[in-house]
Amino acid sequence: METTRVRLFAAARDAAGASELLIQANTIGEILDELTDHNPAMAKVLTACSVLVDGTRTNDRSVAVGHGTTVDVLPPFAGG
Repeated sequence: METTRVRLFAAARDAAGASELLIQANTIGEILDELTDHNPAMAKVLTACSVLVDGTRTNDRSVAVGHGTTVDVLPPFAGG
């Protein structure tokens, strides 16, 4: 299993209590499971989040991740 850098923003950061985590996983699904397994607040936030793998948005939990991969978790936001 590889270690992946996961950056969390806004409500995801608040729910996780950190802006960045290093998670051992092979897929996006494993990362999302790790984020939610022990954190009900994160599970709720993730239902509205976009997930980017090296800058490309994905909904596919089978996308491979590994050493050098950056995953961003972005809740919806409004700007003006």
